[in-house]
Amino acid sequence: MMTTKAVAKGVRMSPRKLGVVASLVRGRTVSDALVILEHTPRRAAGPIIKVINSAKANADYNHNIKPETLTIVEIGVTPGPRLKRYRPAAHGRALPFQRRTSHIRVIVEGIKREPKKVTRESVKKATVQPKNVEAKKETK
Repeated sequence: MMTTKAVAKGVRMSPRKLGVVASLVRGRTVSDALVILEHTPRRAAGPIIKVINSAKANADYNHNIKPETLTIVEIGVTPGPRLKRYRPAAHGRALPFQRRTSHIRVIVEGIKREPKKVTRESVKKATVQPKNVEAKKETK
């Protein structure tokens, strides 16, 4: 079993809202988690779908793990930097508020693919026979 991770930083959504949706898919297989999130009527499901798809692609292309065997080992949402803003209020005042951001971290685990065996036929197919290229003479 091998693990792979994917991280999305600075997601413009509150960690509290993202954490509720992340807890729906914690410990499930990647395919089940994607189906659940696609049918979840919350805006927070979008960024989590993206991170899970990224972890799935990282496992497949970078670590040669079978995508069908992937399960979510860990999914966590931590607070990112807060953006300080002001909201207009009565009597000409301005009240401060904070736009919260989040970091989403997903770790998936799966079974590594077996390396393909090299045979003589596959080596012959892979090698390209050089063609006889005649040099063209320039004539003026």
